[in-house]
Amino acid sequence: MGSNPTPSADDYHDWNERNRVNQDLRHSSRRAAKNPSVARHGRLKTHSAWSTVAKVAASVVAVTLISGSAVAAYAAWDLASTVQPTVKLESEKVLEGVPDVGAIEGGVNLLLIGSDSRQGQGEAFGDPDEETAVLNDVTMLMHIAQDHSHASVVSFPRDMLVDVPACTDPEDPSSTLDELYDVKINTVLSYGGMDCVAKTVEQLTGVTVPFAGIVQFMGVAGLSEAVGGVDVCVAEPIEDEYTGTFLDPGTHTLSGVAALQFLRTRHGVGDGSDLGRISNQQVFLSALARKLQSDGTLGDPVKLYSIAKAALANMQLSSSLTDPTRMISIAKAMKDIDLAKLAFIQYPTSYVAGGGAVAPNASAELINQALQADLPVTFDPDAQNNDFGSAADPTAQPPAEEAPAEEAPPADPAAPVPTTEALPEDVAGQTGADVRCSAGRTLDDQ
Repeated sequence: MGSNPTPSADDYHDWNERNRVNQDLRHSSRRAAKNPSVARHGRLKTHSAWSTVAKVAASVVAVTLISGSAVAAYAAWDLASTVQPTVKLESEKVLEGVPDVGAIEGGVNLLLIGSDSRQGQGEAFGDPDEETAVLNDVTMLMHIAQDHSHASVVSFPRDMLVDVPACTDPEDPSSTLDELYDVKINTVLSYGGMDCVAKTVEQLTGVTVPFAGIVQFMGVAGLSEAVGGVDVCVAEPIEDEYTGTFLDPGTHTLSGVAALQFLRTRHGVGDGSDLGRISNQQVFLSALARKLQSDGTLGDPVKLYSIAKAALANMQLSSSLTDPTRMISIAKAMKDIDLAKLAFIQYPTSYVAGGGAVAPNASAELINQALQADLPVTFDPDAQNNDFGSAADPTAQPPAEEAPAEEAPPADPAAPVPTTEALPEDVAGQTGADVRCSAGRTLDDQ
């Protein structure tokens, strides 16, 4: 196992993708210099320090509620000192009437964006000062039902082709960026910022997204440490020199950088593709969901504070999420959801001829309809061949034989329509109750 592995075709693809986006951005900036009407791109403007502190001042109330007034003043100052600049989403106008205490009323659509930016992340992930396009290599939409009875987490493949609506230029809010067609979704963050990614997902799925957050490498590490690590199952050895991930079969408690690298690994799981990585990430997220419900994290003041601090320090949030009481209200909406009704879904796609890109297929519209109609989903239990990066737990006991079911009475024609969307076999995913294991692969198989 050498320290400098030979780059694969996928790695060259990643580098070429960033170089192409960088060139596009440089050409755009040259055109903007000659023609002021052309939209410009660049770093987001930061809000004033006083505005940022004011938005986090509500943490006094939140911390008092969850950990007592004795530490409220210190906690509020500590959270305010670490909060990152925020971005206002166009969809935030729908948030009127959100309560300050208790579970949030109604449903929630929250977009989580994983950025590959190296800035401020240390040299372990590349040159932090290198000027590269910032890609959203992870794009996930969490939907919580109106009655908080179920939830779905939809992962969009990074190489999925999408249409991008006209977006406000994050550098110059008075300018509008042009629509784009058939571009990879992981380039949208670099093109138009957080709000543009949210608007793209809105257009794709047909649902409104009023909450969003961008997390960088160390943010994932910090959040995994804040919850005390996550127990993940490995069915087959994972060997990946690129992320330094080497795990034998069995259960491993991962936190910090080890958890991050487990989520990043592509070469060491499944078929080595991004689809395999998504399935591997669902193994981690379902294990995280089980942990949060089983150990009382959502009712533990110390753990809640640690999670809030890790999020504020390492994530850029939409301004709709900078009120800590709102963050708590969303967490409370998730607290009592049956894990069997928490679905982790890989957005259905098919490969496009002539390259590694994928495009939404016919089954994707079923996911959109389930989200729009606020329906829970069920997976085909026999569709194991679609779990690119996961496998059944080899140590699990076989299920007990069930008694024959009694014959159901004739259906009542006046009965309500079923409230579950049964997904076809080509939709990969799992529920939070399913204990799946990472299907690793060794260096010899790469």
